[in-house]
Amino acid sequence: MPELPEVETTLRGLAPHLTGQRIADVVIRHPQLRWPIPKNLPKLLRGQTILSLERRAKYLLIECGNGTLILHLGMSGSLRILPVGSALAPARGTPVGTPLLCSDPPAGKHDHFDLLLANGLLMRLRDPRRFGAVLWHEGDPAQHPLLAHLGVEPLEKEFDAAYLHRATRKRSTAIKLVIMDSHVVVGVGNIYANEALFRAGIRPQLAANKLSLARCARLVQTIRETLTEAIALGGSSLRDYVGSNGNPGYFQQHYWVYGRTGEPCRACGTPIKQIRQGQRSSFYCPCCQ
Repeated sequence: MPELPEVETTLRGLAPHLTGQRIADVVIRHPQLRWPIPKNLPKLLRGQTILSLERRAKYLLIECGNGTLILHLGMSGSLRILPVGSALAPARGTPVGTPLLCSDPPAGKHDHFDLLLANGLLMRLRDPRRFGAVLWHEGDPAQHPLLAHLGVEPLEKEFDAAYLHRATRKRSTAIKLVIMDSHVVVGVGNIYANEALFRAGIRPQLAANKLSLARCARLVQTIRETLTEAIALGGSSLRDYVGSNGNPGYFQQHYWVYGRTGEPCRACGTPIKQIRQGQRSSFYCPCCQ
């Protein structure tokens, strides 16, 4: 599943192509994603100018003059920038509002949504599993039901040792599950939680309320370091994820523990162990953590 580094990488790839551009049309091929794509989205977006792109947790926010397009990549989604092909004449009986532009290359069966720009480019959502989302919100996007109760951003100043220490005092839950809780801090998915905990020397099953302020400070630092490094390397490509230019991420080549069960720890040589936590796999070094 694309996590914060993959979404941030996607944002940085899309922004130069989309910001300031006018939307010429919208193509909805398969509206039934995790939530149905609004039927009136083409009418709402045609002629609008994209003012900015932002990320909130794992959501991409495309701010237009009359509202915000909210995108989520789900488990297997990706967004690509592609050229628009030649203009097509409408066939007899074509419904009013049907887009008259084709794309190059042609859309595949997993290409569900296109945003066609007046500058000759398009943004295409490809989502084989259809767990992604294309939603519309008028007003402050932070008040959308999916965003309103999210925790702090891990790369922002609000996420510090004092905040994490306060958030864990009444939690006996394993620390890995706490830092993956989007009500506490957003975007620290399974891969990056494992990697940050290794760097911090903390076992994933340790009760969160057992962490001292000093260890909270160390964990905050390693979460930031892990996410920042992953963004610089384009995220992780384990299944379907590619960036907006079609290139995979390379952070998986730098994993310390994730997916390395039984392999020697890169720091001490001890075999990496694997356990199950909250229906997800956790990986750690019994010597270094």
